[in-house]
Amino acid sequence: MRQIIYSVKNFKKLNKEQKWKLSLKIIACIFGLAIIFVAGIFLYFAKDLPDANGVSDRMVVESTKIMDRTGQHILYEVHGEEKRTIIQFSDMPDNIKYATIALEDQDFYSHHGIKITSIVRALLKDFIKRGASQGGSTITQQFVKKSMLSDEKTFTRKIKEAILSFELETKYSKDEILSMYLNQIPYGSNAYGIEAASQTFFGKSARELTLDEAALLAALPQAPSYYSPHGSHLDALKARQEYALKQMEKLGYITSEQLEEYKDADVLSKIKPFQESINAPHFVMYVKEYLEKNYGQQAVEQGGLKVFTTLDWDKQQIAEKAVKESAEKNEKNWNAYNSSLVAMDPKTGQILAMVGSKDFFGKSQPEGCISGKDCKFEPQDNVSIRDRQPGSSFKPYVYLTAFKEGYTPETILFDVKTNFGSEKGSKDYEPQNYDGKFRGPLKMKETLAQSLNIPAVKTLYLTGIKDSIDTAKGLGITGLNNKTDYYGLSLVLGGGEVKLLDHVSAFSTLATGGIKREKNAIMKIEDSKGEILEEYKSSEGERAIEEKYVAMLDHILSTNDFRAPVFGENSPPRFDSRPVAAKTGTTNEFRDGWVIGYTPSLAVGVWSGNNDNTPMKLGADGVNVSAPIWRDFLDQVLKNYSIENFPKYEKEETGKD
Repeated sequence: MRQIIYSVKNFKKLNKEQKWKLSLKIIACIFGLAIIFVAGIFLYFAKDLPDANGVSDRMVVESTKIMDRTGQHILYEVHGEEKRTIIQFSDMPDNIKYATIALEDQDFYSHHGIKITSIVRALLKDFIKRGASQGGSTITQQFVKKSMLSDEKTFTRKIKEAILSFELETKYSKDEILSMYLNQIPYGSNAYGIEAASQTFFGKSARELTLDEAALLAALPQAPSYYSPHGSHLDALKARQEYALKQMEKLGYITSEQLEEYKDADVLSKIKPFQESINAPHFVMYVKEYLEKNYGQQAVEQGGLKVFTTLDWDKQQIAEKAVKESAEKNEKNWNAYNSSLVAMDPKTGQILAMVGSKDFFGKSQPEGCISGKDCKFEPQDNVSIRDRQPGSSFKPYVYLTAFKEGYTPETILFDVKTNFGSEKGSKDYEPQNYDGKFRGPLKMKETLAQSLNIPAVKTLYLTGIKDSIDTAKGLGITGLNNKTDYYGLSLVLGGGEVKLLDHVSAFSTLATGGIKREKNAIMKIEDSKGEILEEYKSSEGERAIEEKYVAMLDHILSTNDFRAPVFGENSPPRFDSRPVAAKTGTTNEFRDGWVIGYTPSLAVGVWSGNNDNTPMKLGADGVNVSAPIWRDFLDQVLKNYSIENFPKYEKEETGKD
């Protein structure tokens, strides 16, 4: 080194050959110092850098998918700030890969993670602007920045970015890096990764993207907010999309004919309206609540769970249409602003359809009402899991209790004016039938089928309130948890409260001849790696009540002749082609209208009324406001079910009189 310094001082005295040798030594020295300097910087920053080895195995925030039972229909994606679906590189179409490369990094497959010329150009811009700009980034650098570093605009971050990019290129193939990039990059509207972007903006899987659609999505990552398809710079977005297509043609990824065809395509008209995509919304929220309770909110929003629910997509569509169409008529004709429907498979306990209100996305009625108090209709309130008085639809539980205790469908009850005395210090209890008439001696099967109140109260009096509640809870009712003396004899007329979902579940137990299976909404849950966290297992269930008693109830509720004297020969519960058991219910002042029914393979219940419990119009009983929905649903769905018979009721010669 001293010799070099000495030679430099005496440079003029050196001959031509000596000057040449000295220049080479100086260049070599500078190059060596540069290497040492760069190595020093590398070592200084590398000690604090994240490990690039595990970048492909890192925990990536991924949305939870809630799907129907087949997995063919995504009902909802649960996500936090990042909505993401990881897909394989083979599922990404070439057009999105090429469009991304054409716009973001045309030399992607030839560089080693960084481009010196781009970095120098960016540094010059930084120096001129006296600040750190965002230019000069390769796809690898962009991926490193988004997945391993931050977006801070500092020279330090850029150095770390370059080091990690180079390291990443030595550990992963170009296809692996591009795959990670396309699964990571933000596209706007909380959509991260190409699959979420494709679903968000075009409502389809990434593998189905056309060339013009792929070019538009590739245009978004540079400035997701500015270029948003839901924003106000659509002209700029279209211009950048066309530029992407031109670059693809220039690089040989597409032909000139394809350029002209897709450049002129009206791709903006394909954009989905901005709306959080959710199908079977009340059911989805019911499932989401279950997931958060059992797996935690973070796992649900970021863990990438795949949830296969029990929902039958076709039945759900039929149910939603039936509820919406009849609810509009009910509002006009009966002052009933809302309805709800639940359908279950009695043999499995699986929820097949759930419509919590007539329109999840509708407006509260009347507008400006206070939720839970003055709203006749609250769109997002799931009425199927709310406590409502069941009216006469509760009577089958009481009669079933009587059958267990030795009474039979042929037992005589007297439908006459009856004073049951006072209860809890109140005035004497003298229930009335719906029409104010008395019919004298009738068989139990007639009093239940015709939904006569006085004989029903007598039946509860004979069986006891506690035993009747125990029967209801044994079948599937989860409410009625107050002390027994809280409930009076009006319980049989709907004086307690039940949930529609529970009511259908309990009737499902009747549909199986007394075998109870717990209601459930989950077929299978997988984590992001495909490992099964929980899965539905078929069960023999547990016997809640002997079949012979249920057969008595089936016989009564499915025989049209028994109900005809009150409901007429052609009421909605009448089925001539197959056995169908059904029971309606109406509460005081027509506040609730119900119908619950079942076949051996399907149980369906409908509630109609007003969320705030205000009365409907006079005459708005279950037959008028709920039975049309129930019948419309069953007429369409039962076409795909074979005809099954209930257990045969064998008339007993003995029994209590």
